[in-house]
Amino acid sequence: MSEEPLLRETSEGVLTLTLNRPDKLNAFTPDMHRALHVALGDAAEDAAIRAVLLTGAGRGFCAGQDLGDRNPDAADGPPDLGETIETFYNPLIRAIRSLAKPVVCAVNGVAAGAGANIALACDIVLAAEGAKFVQSFSKLGLVPDSGGTWMLARLIGEARAKALFLTAEPITASQAAEWGLIWRAVPDAELMVEARQLAEKLAAGPTFGLGLIKQAVHASADQSLDASLDLERDLQRRAGRSADYAEGVRAFLQRRKPTYSGVE
Repeated sequence: MSEEPLLRETSEGVLTLTLNRPDKLNAFTPDMHRALHVALGDAAEDAAIRAVLLTGAGRGFCAGQDLGDRNPDAADGPPDLGETIETFYNPLIRAIRSLAKPVVCAVNGVAAGAGANIALACDIVLAAEGAKFVQSFSKLGLVPDSGGTWMLARLIGEARAKALFLTAEPITASQAAEWGLIWRAVPDAELMVEARQLAEKLAAGPTFGLGLIKQAVHASADQSLDASLDLERDLQRRAGRSADYAEGVRAFLQRRKPTYSGVE
């Protein structure tokens, strides 16, 4: 296995990003953060990349922050975890959410702490049936971060969110899917096949419009119905002027498969 903290592969318009510290359950280090930040920036700028697939190497997706360098007995004083969040985790969540292209996450094993919330920040989450999600922050006396308190309360409601946060009890992929926390749980052996097929399908689609859908859904969490109606109008105006819309209509009328470009 390569010593690079992040593996990158591009095929069929999909940029596959694999967290690559399998001996540490892909726990985050500054180097991994930097590599992922660069990769997402490249995805945003490269028109040939139409979708992103995020997964982990080995038997886990991501165990959150690597605590190896956080030994309080070896430090001069208490750490500034707020600085860590501001420097690394918050920019990562914002980059995933703001990317105007679909982001699929394939959770291949345990997703704990920030690792769970990074997965949940993606647009469509598939998880192996053997995977588990753990909001492990309370075990260390910490507050959920990486958007966890925002996302879980909206996805599964306050009662379930608080219970997961306060007890740090793991839930299975099947339970996560049943609760609406993720899109689907699939057999372990089929995870990457299904995730790649999904990412490639999205990449071949009208990705300009898909990016606008992301924008509208994300905005809806914090605005009124009237504001959402106005935003839908404005985004639909842009979508209707796009090359993808014109191609979609032509293909429908000509009874053929459309070939989308993903451009406005």
